[in-house]
Amino acid sequence: MIELLSQTYAYFLDNQARFWAELGRHLTLSGCALAISLILCIPLGIWAAHHTSLAQYAINAIGTMRLIPSLAILFLALPYLGTGFGPALVALTVLALPPVLINVYAGILGVEQAVVEAARGMGMTPRQLLVQVEIPLALPAMIAGIRTAAVEVIASATLAAFIGAGGLGIFVTRGFALFEPRIMLVGAIPVAALALLSEVALGLIERRVSPPRSAP
Repeated sequence: MIELLSQTYAYFLDNQARFWAELGRHLTLSGCALAISLILCIPLGIWAAHHTSLAQYAINAIGTMRLIPSLAILFLALPYLGTGFGPALVALTVLALPPVLINVYAGILGVEQAVVEAARGMGMTPRQLLVQVEIPLALPAMIAGIRTAAVEVIASATLAAFIGAGGLGIFVTRGFALFEPRIMLVGAIPVAALALLSEVALGLIERRVSPPRSAP
């Protein structure tokens, strides 16, 4: 195992320029997919929580998208968008939508009605109620959804190499094709580290914004 890690490190040193370029593509692809999902799902989730009778079917339909494997989403985009960054971005955005949307919806819906009524009784406008009461109270659930989406997108962006989008998956696919574990690890280890880092960082933020638990 130590020898394999030494070989992996040696390969990394010999291919640093390519590694950093592919790391940049991986982060760009993952970041753009996550950003688009937030732009779409935060307002949609808030709207859905305020119109539950109309939105329930849409929420359930989007929730079922989580059952589709990420590789299948990538290849379903091929006939319509071709190969490269564009279809990979679309597929990863689709992958990120359900956890973000469902958690925004659940977070806003989970705000206690007594708190909402008290805020209205104080004369708050709907906008003030949303910004000053509902979103702050729903923030832990929202961040939990973002955390799930971030981990899934970072991990699944590895598969984007199969459709020509680049990223760290290039090393994984090349190592698999050549039966070279050292090349695979050059891509796999950083992807695992990035996913773990996003999990830990967003988990810390989630705990920071969560209300303190009352003592029993």
